[in-house]
Amino acid sequence: MRILILATACLSLYLISSCKGKDKQSTTQSENNIDAARNFIRAALDGKFDEARNFMLGDSLNINYMDLAERSFGRAEQALKDGYRASTIHIHEVKPVNDSTTVVIYSNSFKNDHDTLKVLRINNQWLVDFKYLYQHDSDTTINKPVSKDSLQ
Repeated sequence: MRILILATACLSLYLISSCKGKDKQSTTQSENNIDAARNFIRAALDGKFDEARNFMLGDSLNINYMDLAERSFGRAEQALKDGYRASTIHIHEVKPVNDSTTVVIYSNSFKNDHDTLKVLRINNQWLVDFKYLYQHDSDTTINKPVSKDSLQ
């Protein structure tokens, strides 16, 4: 009888730990490019920056930008944080650059400012290149007319 109870307890613990591992894995990987952008944006809007980092390309510049965003969010007024958390995500345009790169233009219902993210497929995983939000004007995927510099 003791062996049966012990075997049942071990099997129960194994099943519980297996289920937890699968749930964690499914929340840190995105099914496609739009899902990766949406997961990243939602986590950031909710102030869950550790979760957002799971959907982000982990290079040093992206990490620095994410640290900056997290500090800024932490210093924000509670009404601003609540507005971001309650907002919905609007995907305005999805521009495939090639089979492993997509540019996503989005906004949220709270601020309604259009922003741009680049999503990359690396080792069959879709990840957000967060630095693109700050540097996309210099990217060649966006055709921007050259303007005259008034300082010259």
